[in-house]
Amino acid sequence: MSTSTSSDQAGTETERGPDPADRAGPTPPPRWFELAAVRAVLTREWALYRRTWAPNTFAAVVEPVIFLLAFGFGLGSLVGAIGGYSYIEFIGTGIVAMSVLFISSFPALIETYVRRVYRHTYDGMLATPVDIRELVTGEATWLATKAGVYGCSPLLVAMLFGLSPTPTMVFVPFIGFVTGFGFALMGIWMSAVIPTDKMMDYVISGVITPVFLIAGTFFPLDDFPSWVQVLAQVNPLYHTVELVRHAAFGIQPITDLLHLGALLVFVVLMWGLAVFQMRRRLVD
Repeated sequence: MSTSTSSDQAGTETERGPDPADRAGPTPPPRWFELAAVRAVLTREWALYRRTWAPNTFAAVVEPVIFLLAFGFGLGSLVGAIGGYSYIEFIGTGIVAMSVLFISSFPALIETYVRRVYRHTYDGMLATPVDIRELVTGEATWLATKAGVYGCSPLLVAMLFGLSPTPTMVFVPFIGFVTGFGFALMGIWMSAVIPTDKMMDYVISGVITPVFLIAGTFFPLDDFPSWVQVLAQVNPLYHTVELVRHAAFGIQPITDLLHLGALLVFVVLMWGLAVFQMRRRLVD
């Protein structure tokens, strides 16, 4: 009887054919990176920005300008000159880097977390032909673009107070974009690492604040202990400060290529970490 039942089951399975899951085979490899999907993410960001451009612009431009005026004239009246430059010229170029850091890292950390956890924005985006790599790249590209544009505002203000414009200053938006791309990716990565929004305070106070303080933004690092100077060499913002200052005061080709190379290594590392951690949070 059991033999008859087994035969009947086998016949039934033969009539039904193999299970579709068995025919599916191995999971196909990830598709190629598609720029059209990145453009779609950028288009969405542009549509949102058009509704909120006024407060975004105000915050991105006014805050670094206040820093510049407060330190440039307040502390500058006591310091005088640094390295042969007036203090407002020195700090004006440094605050460009600080502005790029703030404009890219803070929204990447805070807004990415809110969109992922509370609004579930990324769940909807991933339901379209957009994958994690394109999502992360699009978000970081948008923030880097804003950082490259808005980051120039302290430089323009410094020009009004005596900083002489030079042709090589045209590289500053590009420097801001590369730096902003890296720090936006860092913010996205950290937003996916922290378990709760309360942990953002640790990131802001323990990571972002030391980054702009130990970068030569407000004062040269030559007189600091050697370990601080070594630490500055692995700080991406230090390389940004040097690139911006050289763009304003004189390009140093070999040195600047090394600074740019350090920034590009930072970008590649942060892109890999951001994609990996966001995939863990949203897909795996």
